[in-house]
Amino acid sequence: MKPHEGLTDCRLCPRLVDWREHIADVKRASFADETYWGRPVPALGPLDASVLIVGLAPAAHGANRTGRMFCGDNSGRWLFRALHKVGLVDRELGDDPPWPNATGCRITAVVHCAPPDNKPTTIETNTCRDTWLVPEIKAMPNLGVVVALGGLAWANVARVGTEVGWSIPRPRPSFGGTISIG
Repeated sequence: MKPHEGLTDCRLCPRLVDWREHIADVKRASFADETYWGRPVPALGPLDASVLIVGLAPAAHGANRTGRMFCGDNSGRWLFRALHKVGLVDRELGDDPPWPNATGCRITAVVHCAPPDNKPTTIETNTCRDTWLVPEIKAMPNLGVVVALGGLAWANVARVGTEVGWSIPRPRPSFGGTISIG
């Protein structure tokens, strides 16, 4: 089984399901004419990539709308601009499709549904991480670099790293810098 098989049908976290579907129905005025994705957002990019970029969760009116990680919101603009400059995606992010394709990296999130106030609960975070992120990382045979975007992403990447046998320094470094693990 592929690590994200069944992800777009996931309903494990009732609060997140309710929120993502509510946002898809009650749209932001600027996107009123668009059809929202409104489901869990799968990762972008190949499993054989050597670079994994991990964010917190899809934005309510970004990836929850487009169905593609970091596509459709301002955070994606700077991310895809930087990734394009180093050759990891095929184009920068525009306002409309076609969206960038991740060719030299994989882009995922700890939580795959847009959470209310961009704050998943601990139970939601643990459920999504254990159900989707752990198998995803285990299925990446060439993984050599993980970029965690934010404190929650970093804490969960470090936890998964411990589970999959990476050497995580003790005490665990706090978020906010660059460290080498493994």
